[in-house]
Amino acid sequence: MMFALFALINSVFVVSAQSDTLSVTLENVPYPYPVKFLLLKIEDQDLRMAYMDIKPIVKANGRTVILFHGKNFGGYYWTGVIKALIGKGFRIVVPDQIGFGKSSKAFIHYSFHQLATNNKKLLDTLGIEKVTVMGHSMGGMLATRFALMYPDKVEKLVLENPIGLEDYRTFVPYMTAEEEYQKELKTTAESVKKYYQNSYFPEWKPAYDYLVEIGAGVTGSADFPRYAKVAALTYMMIYEQPVCYEFSQLKVPVVLFIGKEDRTIVGKGFISDSEKAKHGQYQVLGKETAKKIPNCKLIEFDNVGHIPHIQIEATFLKSFLETI
Repeated sequence: MMFALFALINSVFVVSAQSDTLSVTLENVPYPYPVKFLLLKIEDQDLRMAYMDIKPIVKANGRTVILFHGKNFGGYYWTGVIKALIGKGFRIVVPDQIGFGKSSKAFIHYSFHQLATNNKKLLDTLGIEKVTVMGHSMGGMLATRFALMYPDKVEKLVLENPIGLEDYRTFVPYMTAEEEYQKELKTTAESVKKYYQNSYFPEWKPAYDYLVEIGAGVTGSADFPRYAKVAALTYMMIYEQPVCYEFSQLKVPVVLFIGKEDRTIVGKGFISDSEKAKHGQYQVLGKETAKKIPNCKLIEFDNVGHIPHIQIEATFLKSFLETI
């Protein structure tokens, strides 16, 4: 299902390799469906929030799913999920959060509350009253915050290997935004791939290379310092704004998908090997989190890492469609 997108993206990288960079707002990265923009004014700045709004290709079932991406990703990696859902009558909304993907790279105070407010405005603008919210990785933290803020808007919350299942402040040393910025400036294709290999996928496959090419392709841009600064600011958002203490307050049905071989830790490079062995253990964190959430269904996948919807696409989609 995703190989056509891989081919399309790879063809773009042949072109972009000649220009030696990707735009920090990914203008030269193809998305699977047309991209529109919601205009926002935040902290007296005029910003653009990119999104895809995809109608079903069969008779509409009257339901909408909004997909929240992770920190290192954008709407481009949801292709398989979108195709499966529009084939079952769902309308799908896929935003790139401010600071990510094709959206503005703004110097603002990043907060999950602000991002949730942006998405509420997007849904209101589109005339959508109720949604199933699915969040992956950082998107899981945002989806949780959205469901806490707007429970009447959410018919179901779906979390796919969310980060923030533990409070990183309790074991990751504090870094200032400036220190994190200096670290982000050192990003290379090699460092991105190494992190993805060690945290996201139990076994690396060539099909995953496009994630690295997009994630690291912006490093040659003249605007990369802006991109790196925003990445540092959003790191601080994740570090400073945990949601794990509020899981018990969720008032909507929750489905928690966990790839048990996930070893993601935000700030992993700042801790010792002994600390790494204690944290980011999703085979444990999934079960512990499910106990905290009222009305939670836990679905676990053996030998699967951080991105089940890519690593085991068919299996994940079958389970996903059965639960929503």
